[in-house]
Amino acid sequence: MKETLAARVGRIISGGAHKIVEAIENAAPETVLEQALREIDGAVDEVRAELGTVAARKHLASERLMEENRKHEDLAEKIELALKENREDLAEAAVARQIDIEAQIPLLENTIADAEDKTRELEGMIAALQARKREMAEDLRQYRVAAEAKAQASTPTLESGGSWERRAEQAQAAFDRIIEKQTGLPPKGNLGNEAKLAELEDLARKNRIQERLIAAKAKLSPS
Repeated sequence: MKETLAARVGRIISGGAHKIVEAIENAAPETVLEQALREIDGAVDEVRAELGTVAARKHLASERLMEENRKHEDLAEKIELALKENREDLAEAAVARQIDIEAQIPLLENTIADAEDKTRELEGMIAALQARKREMAEDLRQYRVAAEAKAQASTPTLESGGSWERRAEQAQAAFDRIIEKQTGLPPKGNLGNEAKLAELEDLARKNRIQERLIAAKAKLSPS
């Protein structure tokens, strides 16, 4: 069964940690990250194409709705004229046509509403894919930096202070960040940025809790 666009986007956004683990085992993480970036680009193109189709469908439905409303108003004037001229038969035919139009209007309105909902969904997919691409691009950059640092560290230098050991530690830390992001495994070292982000997230969560409590108390207070 062919994978749906929504399912494909969901799969890309949710990760693919097993691919990263497999790539590490096969010593080819850079290749997998590059393939993942290309897949994201392909998915964005598909979503944009679908977005264009939905926009065209909404436009046609909107044009049809305006036309049907115009016809309905025009018939109302003709019904009034027919009755003034004692042509009830003509008025009856116009009323019947109005009823047919009225039956179509809700369907056209639903088509427009569905298109608007689909547009928001697709625009959200594009934003999520682009965010994921930025993450993957950063992962790839970090991996390349780590790989280069490891390559340099593989040949010890005579510089004082053991600079090659420091480069190796920095390379390992960069690589650990990639693994943690893709697999959920904890890093080996203490990463300052991650700790600060975790603290910020905790602070934001506490703030949301307080806002919710204040809103709840406001509902209970007499007006």
